Amino acid sequence: MNAGHRLLIKLTGGKVGYSAMGMPVVELTTTGRRSGEPRTVLLTAPTHGDGRYVVVASRGGDDRHPAWFLNLRANPDVEVAVGGGDRVPMRARIADPGERAELWPRIATEYRNYAGYQRSTEREIPLVHLEPRG
Repeated sequence: MNAGHRLLIKLTGGKVGYSAMGMPVVELTTTGRRSGEPRTVLLTAPTHGDGRYVVVASRGGDDRHPAWFLNLRANPDVEVAVGGGDRVPMRARIADPGERAELWPRIATEYRNYAGYQRSTEREIPLVHLEPRG
């Protein structure tokens, strides 16, 4: 899916692909937990503002966490680029139960695909805050 998304951005010169379903698309770079190599994925951010983003570790409703989530759990220092801009150092923080209880209903109501993903799996889909370092 990410390869197709990247191709769309490239073919359109960035005119298409930096937003999806009304959400900004962020390019998240984590450090591979086993390889130590940079790993980059494109994700939608249903909640954002003031240079901060929340992304959903849904993996399309799969029973396993996405690799990017496992990577940032092991090393929360990440980089985020938005709209084809420069990568910005950020810190990833998994939403605590109270934060998730507040955010999830809004996200699942506004973006029903996430609600469907949650129904498809028994695991609780994590929400991850991406916040500027400093």
